[in-house]
Amino acid sequence: MKSVLSILLSVALLAGCVIDGQPQPKSLLDAELSQFSNIYDYGTAEMIGDELVLNSTGNLFLTTKKRYKNFILTGEVILPDVSEYSNSGFMFRGSAIKKGKRVEAAGYQAEVDPSPRKWSGGLYHQAGRQWLHPVHKTRSNLDADFEKNFLPKWTDEMANAYKHLEWNSYRIECIDNEIKIYLNGVLTTHVLDNKLKEGFIGLQHHGSEKLRKTGKTDNIVRFRNVFVTELK
Repeated sequence: MKSVLSILLSVALLAGCVIDGQPQPKSLLDAELSQFSNIYDYGTAEMIGDELVLNSTGNLFLTTKKRYKNFILTGEVILPDVSEYSNSGFMFRGSAIKKGKRVEAAGYQAEVDPSPRKWSGGLYHQAGRQWLHPVHKTRSNLDADFEKNFLPKWTDEMANAYKHLEWNSYRIECIDNEIKIYLNGVLTTHVLDNKLKEGFIGLQHHGSEKLRKTGKTDNIVRFRNVFVTELK
């Protein structure tokens, strides 16, 4: 029989409580996806075993109901073997904004980019300034809120950190204005940016043209082991 202490410890871990003064990670995924909502009028999300499976005709972010300020976000993602465009990401400090008659997610995004560009682990400002790191020739609009980039050069190690058709591990540290992104243990982004203070977390499917046209697609994005540790 479990001791009362061990039972209390298990409950605390599941709840993401503080133990011995240290914040504990809390899983964002459960069978009912109770911590998420879909702010779009398209896209599907379901748990199959311990994996979140996303499918969508358009750019979709499945967003948490709760907003987060300072945190460590970890998770794994795998993209499909498809010929059409496929892309994903982890949004954080996001908000729902109106665009015409529709609502969409805006915020920071840790990129999952399997294209020949190899910018997985870069930092993108969705529905905002676009590429913050690395800098894009035409799609970067850095302003006074972008204070410092500690890793201005996009190295071969960063470019090759992502492993296509494999599970890729992301770690996003967001403390006040300091943002770090690790991809499979490689530090790919380290910046100071003052634009966004808090917001929801979002998991992305960039959309499948094949699904839109035929109703069928193999272009699905899967996530697993998504945890958030809230910090002061």
